[in-house]
Amino acid sequence: MSRGELPVAEPTEVRRAAVALVKADGRAFAAVLALNSLAALAGLAGPWLLGRIIDGVRDGDGVSVVDRLAPVILLCAVGQLLLARWARYVGHRFGERTLARVREGFVDRALALPSSVVERAGTGDLTARGTADVTVVGTTLRDAGPALLVNGVQAVFVMAAVFLVDPLLGALGLLGLAPIGFVLRWYLRRARAGYLAEGAAVSDVAEIVAATAAGARTVEAFGLRQQRVRASREALETSRRARFHTLFLRTVFFPVVEVSYAVPVAGVLLIGGVLHGRGVVSLGAVVSAALYLLQLSGPLDEVLMRIEQLQSSGASFARVEGLARVPRAAGHGGVPDPAGDRIDVTGVRYAYDGGAEVLRGVDLTVRPGERLAVVGPSGAGKTTLSRLLAGVDAPTAGTVTVGGAPVARLDPDLLRRQVVLVTQEHHVFLGSVRDNLRIAEPGAEDGALWAALTAVGADTWVRELPEGLDTGLGHGGCAPDGSQAQQLALARVVLADPHTLILDEATALLDPTTARHTERALAAVLAGRTVIAIAHRLHTAHDADRVAVMEDGRLTELGTHETLVAAGGAYAALWHSWHGGRPDRP
Repeated sequence: MSRGELPVAEPTEVRRAAVALVKADGRAFAAVLALNSLAALAGLAGPWLLGRIIDGVRDGDGVSVVDRLAPVILLCAVGQLLLARWARYVGHRFGERTLARVREGFVDRALALPSSVVERAGTGDLTARGTADVTVVGTTLRDAGPALLVNGVQAVFVMAAVFLVDPLLGALGLLGLAPIGFVLRWYLRRARAGYLAEGAAVSDVAEIVAATAAGARTVEAFGLRQQRVRASREALETSRRARFHTLFLRTVFFPVVEVSYAVPVAGVLLIGGVLHGRGVVSLGAVVSAALYLLQLSGPLDEVLMRIEQLQSSGASFARVEGLARVPRAAGHGGVPDPAGDRIDVTGVRYAYDGGAEVLRGVDLTVRPGERLAVVGPSGAGKTTLSRLLAGVDAPTAGTVTVGGAPVARLDPDLLRRQVVLVTQEHHVFLGSVRDNLRIAEPGAEDGALWAALTAVGADTWVRELPEGLDTGLGHGGCAPDGSQAQQLALARVVLADPHTLILDEATALLDPTTARHTERALAAVLAGRTVIAIAHRLHTAHDADRVAVMEDGRLTELGTHETLVAAGGAYAALWHSWHGGRPDRP
């Protein structure tokens, strides 16, 4: 990966993944090959029998040879039709099952991606891979794959039949197909890079559109319309150039192929006629070979078209399989399970890619069951510290451990049972209220769901919904406002039941009264658990066991609310400023 981009699988990895998909449904794949082979064999009978008829009539057998062999030609044609349709049916079923495996694998890998990787890469690329690229792969598996097998087997059998009729005529036909080999090699050497560039350009367009739509209010507020339009046009121009490059490849490839189909047939007829005149080959052999080569143009044309499609789908498959190259965690080999719940931050430094340090030698110990408030001005490093505490990022220097185990190196499933980070960003998933809550605990009963909603003060408005927990949310259903969506996110945390909860402005969208009620409700529900609150509202600090003050990436003050106010330092200044100089009070 570079510049935060999601990786792309190498050709060897793509081939390995394709082989694994075939092995997963090997019996169906073998059935497809067998049926296609039988259909191809049935299709070979017609030209060969027609050649026998011509030679028989020429030798004086009369119409009897026609009466005897014509019904056989008809039966073979019908057999080929039925076998080919059966092969396509089995092939489509194989393709749909394989596509399901691809989709499920993509979803599993996408959900396992570290948050930091997704943030750096952007959601546009991930969205394009999960929609456009998976759709291309699915079309190939469902349509191009079976068609390629059918026509590939037929092309091989037809060419073999020409050699069986007469090796010399077969050699002439193969020589006439040489231009196709040259242009195919030229095309394949350029196609993968071209289609990968096209896919990346599509991802950039999707990213810009998604970012502009998500930040529409910010764009309007700061007058960024022209900048966003300019960025969109530049991305579209890059996409246009990438598409035109792949179009150029096709405009060279296909015309050469189409012209090349006529070369072997013309060569066999011309040179075969000369050889027949000299008694080297029979007339029936020349006719059969010419008919086989004419018959070859159909499956060969289909094969070459599907090869072109495979370049596009191969690039898409490489982008889909590229998620497998992203480690599920920062590397948890040999890391012991946490021995306890204490969190230790020792000599931690952190800098985002290519930027200055935002944390500079932070040391902090959070005791089990403690309520710690982290305060400070914007840009002090509070959110970065919360991400390190939650294992979203790993420090560039120093250590962050829970129970003695490095947080960022824990297996994600184990980590989320230890520490959960809740930010002011939230999401309502398409589905019912019950579905949205059970994301955190799939087996939760309704009683547990209502208890979680009550804990965060959301039970009142949920009971007023038309169908209560069964009310649909999102597109086509009820649309919760910002504070309601945030309460649902907090209710999921209650259901997840971690021993350490990090709230990074998690109640920012709630009004002050509701926010304080929610935070106190969470504290009551999570009694005995560690709560680390990153907040600007200092009532959170007043209620905490200890307060940590961050300034310019450093931890400058640490102590109880009363101690820090009495010390007259940075926290005291923040407290008196927040209260407008009024006396200390809850």
